[in-house]
Amino acid sequence: MTVAKICGLTTPETLDTALEHGAAFVGAVVFSKSPRHIDPLHAATLFERARGRAGIVAVTVDADDALLTEIALILKPDLIQLHGRETPERAIEIRRLTGAGIIKALPVSTPDDLAAADVWEDVADNLMFDARPPEGSDLPGGVGASFDWAMMQGRRYRNPWFLAGGLNPDNAARAAAISGAPMLDVSSGVESAPGVKDSARIAAFLQAM
Repeated sequence: MTVAKICGLTTPETLDTALEHGAAFVGAVVFSKSPRHIDPLHAATLFERARGRAGIVAVTVDADDALLTEIALILKPDLIQLHGRETPERAIEIRRLTGAGIIKALPVSTPDDLAAADVWEDVADNLMFDARPPEGSDLPGGVGASFDWAMMQGRRYRNPWFLAGGLNPDNAARAAAISGAPMLDVSSGVESAPGVKDSARIAAFLQAM
């Protein structure tokens, strides 16, 4: 069975839709350059309704200790997703600082990129294989890019892993079948405009899985 994370939620309506249709994880993007950015206090108020119903994930990009401490104290996420250039050593510091589990996103465009997973297996609770963003993009993800899902066929990792990048309600089931991914992560694929989640598309994505 494949489960899903709906990422970049910013409104009660879309969060409720994700929960009602069985999302296993819900994500708050705490990164000011993202159209899905939400500050920790707003996120804490919004995501409290998800506690105990789905894993709460705070998505960060090379965040400093001050922001991570704020996230940990106010939002209290189950997991912190590292979507920047963080090293395994930095991830260990972040786990110690926040007490949260770690998801590490790894950019993928060719099979050679998958070798980066080796140094993360002992550090991250979950790996996320995400499409490498286009050259010059200010965002490390959430841009609708995808990679060849067949590259993931037959790959086994210590813990369940996420497939991300270019997923939407029309291709979710096919992506899971081709890649063998135990978990899918979607953001822009369930939006009507950048940063604007669409409840109907969220429901369709989760139903497709």
